[in-house]
Parts: sequence; structure tokens; C-alpha cells
Amino acid sequence: GQRLFTGATVSDTIAAVLKAEPDWTTLPTDTPPAIRRLLRRCLEKDRKRRLTDAGAARLEIDDALTASPTADGPSAAGAPTTTASSRGRLPLLAALAVAAALIAAMATPTLRYLRQTPPPVPPESRLEIVTPATSQPESFALSPDGRQIVFAADSDGASRLWLRPLASTSAQPLAGTEGATRPFWSPDGRSIGFFVPGSLKRLDLGGGAPQTLAPALTGYGGTWSAEGVIVFAAAQGASVALMRVAATGGAAVVVATPGPTALVSVAPSFLPDGRRFLFYQGGTPDTTGIYLGALDGSAPIRLTPGNRAAAAYLPSGPGGADASRDGGWLLWTREGTLVAQRLDLATATLTGEPVTVANGVTAVSVAATGLVSYRTGAANQRHLVWFDRSGTARGRVGNSDATFNSVRVSPDGRRVALYRTVQGNDDIWLLDADRMSRFTFDPAIERHPQWSPDGTRIVFHSNRTGTRDLYVKAANGAGVEERVVASDQFKTPTSWSPDGRFLLYQSTDPQTLYDLWVVPMVGEPTPSVFLKTPFSERWGSFSPDGRWMAYQSDESGREEIYVRPFVPPGAATVAGGQWQVSTAGGAYAAWRPDGKELYYLDPAGAMMAAPIAVAGSGVVPGTPVVLFPTNIFGGGVSPQGFREYDVAPDGRFLINTVVESAAAPITL
Repeated sequence: GQRLFTGATVSDTIAAVLKAEPDWTTLPTDTPPAIRRLLRRCLEKDRKRRLTDAGAARLEIDDALTASPTADGPSAAGAPTTTASSRGRLPLLAALAVAAALIAAMATPTLRYLRQTPPPVPPESRLEIVTPATSQPESFALSPDGRQIVFAADSDGASRLWLRPLASTSAQPLAGTEGATRPFWSPDGRSIGFFVPGSLKRLDLGGGAPQTLAPALTGYGGTWSAEGVIVFAAAQGASVALMRVAATGGAAVVVATPGPTALVSVAPSFLPDGRRFLFYQGGTPDTTGIYLGALDGSAPIRLTPGNRAAAAYLPSGPGGADASRDGGWLLWTREGTLVAQRLDLATATLTGEPVTVANGVTAVSVAATGLVSYRTGAANQRHLVWFDRSGTARGRVGNSDATFNSVRVSPDGRRVALYRTVQGNDDIWLLDADRMSRFTFDPAIERHPQWSPDGTRIVFHSNRTGTRDLYVKAANGAGVEERVVASDQFKTPTSWSPDGRFLLYQSTDPQTLYDLWVVPMVGEPTPSVFLKTPFSERWGSFSPDGRWMAYQSDESGREEIYVRPFVPPGAATVAGGQWQVSTAGGAYAAWRPDGKELYYLDPAGAMMAAPIAVAGSGVVPGTPVVLFPTNIFGGGVSPQGFREYDVAPDGRFLINTVVESAAAPITL
């Protein structure tokens, strides 16, 4: 009356049938040895030793019965008698019959399961989800059950998250997610994590306002385990590190920091065990790639070189094919091609040959069901286009490129400095009307060039020593590069004073977010704080006469443009003051060459102009006006963007312009 093989699930029961031995002690103590032997032969794992049909079993049963003579013998009339011995055999025969029936009933579906042909892999199908324009094309995520998708899109002058059930033809904006980037799902699909400038937040789809979980100066991806742990990437000093925090909020602690020659650890993604996670580490070519990390802080394992794309893990194969016995699939991009390859979790190694999923991919998200979503980089092709004040295009510089960033026009207006990515390496390049030439050659990252006022030098930042320090080099490429500022903070040069004496740069601090610093470029280069508050102050710019500093700050709750006096380090204190220039959000300020206007981008990416008049010891900002809409790379007020335009000495605007206005659709 007991099951021979048991398990918590059907799969466990089948596993027990294949591997486990019955508990023979549960047989009645008076079971004849021949019957014990018979049962063992019926349940042998080895087919060669197992009985093949019920007829053979019946013979064994008959032999066992005839080998046990009755105590009194046959009756005088030759009819069988019901003796004590025969009475003991009757229930045994009944029990054997029931046992045989149970064995047959249980074996039949089991053998059918083992012998059946695996179901065919469903045919591949692809469909596209067209979203509104977005400055964050990589900000989308499939829900774990593959039934919903959340993405960032621009609308009404602001970027926010939108939710699209795949059973519906429309998406709805999520209230309270203005400025949100890099969404990720809870395992049960009931909540969404995301980043806004300065914070990691959580939105429960059942209702209520978003909750702040932890500080995050700038977020670079997150992942949520079934045990209620969130691992997220955020700026920490000179690098981007991986942090962990409870899904209910609390103190965040560091899980992993980049290695000595790396810069960032971003885009974490939990494996099904909830203890290990994938992430991308960027730095020098020998450290860049996809890594496997763990919550216990053990040393991460490099799985494969990669080029700036998040990795994803599929517990089942493309098309839903089960991969549980051989491990799941790792998805990552290799030179722009999205590939899938078996990942052996026991040995943390890739096995077999990679399978191509799609080409030209810049971002990917997966569901546990095997559904894959991705976006291509077609919309990221950029032109450097000259515009006049009316927004009329007046020519281009160079050819199209998908990696142009942080453009700066030389003081004579004849050359352009920028950084671009070639074969996974960021370097400073110089462009003129006829050619493009590489300016830096170190295998580390070099970004954000700034011209000296006389055009003879260029300053930039690099992580070649493990931290993002500031370097200066002669604009003609001669001589050695000199390190100007070294610290453990994340530093970006933003402006050079018109007299060449001071360099302004922004630096990160876990407590005060972004701050503005000044370093002398003549004499001893000792940095000093220009502006340090509990808010973020970024992208400062010297006025043409050197008296004023324009910058953006989020002290009002959103990014706005401000102006305040510049007081050189060591100078006597003068009357201070701060004047707000933008009135409806603004970022990336730049001065008109004569200092009488201040340009900036509004949240929708339109070029704005605000008159600036000097009155005594202060300034009087005029009413901002829209000059023209742009299709600038990165959009308007972007928490992770750079200033992607510059103003030439003759007043023209050079804008890093996206070739296509709409982001590429999300492909499922």
C-alpha cells in the first residue's frame, strides 16, 4: 500500500524511478524469498536483467506457490481444502496482483515519457515594437514572464517610463517616473526598479508613488533576485562600482569594484540561483569583458571579452528549448553582433559554438521563457552638422559615425576635437575639413577634450592609472602628455578660462554628488573647490570675459541653468550671488562669443538662448527663447549625457546630430 518511488514533483518522481532503489524493508516479513527475488527482477534498472513480460512473472509466482506445500495435503475427495497455509497465500496472491498492476501502471507513462520524441523547436518569429522618440534607447526591459515590456520614451518635453503589455497594442506612461533610466523588474513582475539622477527607486505597479531605495549618483543598471536583493551599478569616486541593497531600501554596500586597470562595472544581471550575477567591466583591452560575480564577494570570473553591452542569461535556449541539463545560454554582443552560447555554470565556462541572434545590436533584455528583445544601433549614426541661429544646416564636418561624442570647436574655428570608439577603445580624435586624425594612443580610455584659449593645448581625462585623472597634451601632437590632476575621484574637464590660467572640472563625491573644482594651469596645479553643495553641479562654463560661471544644478528638483561670479583661488572675496537663467529645465550651458547670451538645451533637446546683461556686481538674465529644435545625440536633459554641441567664434552651432530622429524599434 505504499508508493515505490516518490518525489515533490513529477520530475523528482521520474528521477527516483531512474536512479533510486525501492525500500525493500516495507515488504511483509513473511514474503517468500522467491517473491522477493521476483519483485527485484521486475524492478531492475538494467534492461538485460529485468523481466520482459507478465507471463514470465506468472511462472515465477506459480513456482513459488508450488514450492510451499500445504500442511494437511489434498482432501479425500481430491478437492482443494482451505488450510492455514492456503489462507496465507490468498492475500499474498492478491497483493502480488495489485503490485503487478501498480508496476505496469507506473511504468507505462514513465517509459512513454522516456521514449517519446522531444517536441520540435517552435519556428522562429520576430516582431517590432515602435516606441516614441527616446534619448535612452538602451532603457527597456522584458518582464520575467515575457508578458510585458517597460521602456523609456520622451513625451511632453520629458523622459519617463512607459509600460506595454504584449497582449495590448498600446503603452501607458507610468506616473512618477520622469527622468527615469535603466528600468529592471522584480522577479514576480509586480514592481520595477529604475534610476533618476541621485537615486535608485522602486515603483510597485499595484499603486502608490515611487520609493527611494538608495542614493545613486548616476545609475548604470540593476537586477533583482527572488531573495529580495538588488544589485545595481552607480558612480563611486573615480569609478562605477556594483552595490547591493535590500529591495525594501536601506544601506547600500559595495559588492564589486573595477580592477586596477578597469573603470566601470555596470549592467548586472542575476542568474537563477540569486547568488551569482553577470556584469560588464570596462577598462583596458585586457580587462574589458563579461564577468561572473557573486554576492559573497569572491573574485569575479571573466567569461568572454565584450564591447560595451550588457550580457543576459537564458535558462532556456533561443525559442524556448530547454537547456537545463547542459546549462543555459549567455547572450552578449561581439563587434555589434548579438550571439548566444552555452554557459556551463558549474565550471563558469562557455561551451560549444556561438549562435548568431541579430546584427547591429546595442542593447538586449530577456525573459525566463526564452523570449529575447533587443535594439539595434541604426539610430545612433551621427553627423557633425553646422547650424546657424535659425536652425538652418550650413554644412558638415567629417563623415557619419556611430561613436562621436563630446564635440569641441578649436578657438580659431578650424578644427574639432572629440572622442570616439574604435575597436572598443576610446581616444581623442581631431577633425578638420579634409581629414580625421587620432590624437591619443594609450590603450586606456581618453575622453572629453577641452581646448586651451590659444588653441595650443588640449586637456582630457584618462583612466590609464586606474582612476580618471586629467591630462594635457600639445595640440600639434608633439611632446609627452602631462598629468594635471590626480585623485581618487571621477573627474571630467568642462571649461578653460579665457586667460588660460584656470581649468574648471567636475568631480564626484558620494555625499555631495557632482561638484565643480578649479585647478591653476600656471604654476602649482593645486585644485580647489569652486562649488560644493548637497546638490549636483555640473558642466560649468567660463564666460568670455572670465567674470562669470554658468553651470547646471538640480537644487530645485530638476536640472536648471545658473550663473554666479567666478572668484579665482586665493583672491579676495567679492560679492556673491546666484541667478537662475532657465525657467523650464535646462542643461549644457555655453556662452555666445561676446558673452551677451547664454545657450543651453531644454528637456526636449531644443536650442535655447537667454540674454545676459551685467548690472553692477551681478547679472540680469532675460527671458529664454527657443532658437530651433535639434536632433542632438543624447536628447535634452539627460542624467548620463554629455554636452554634444559647441559654439564657434563666428556664432555657428556645431551639433552632434542623430541621423534618424526616432529610435530603432525594439525587436522581440
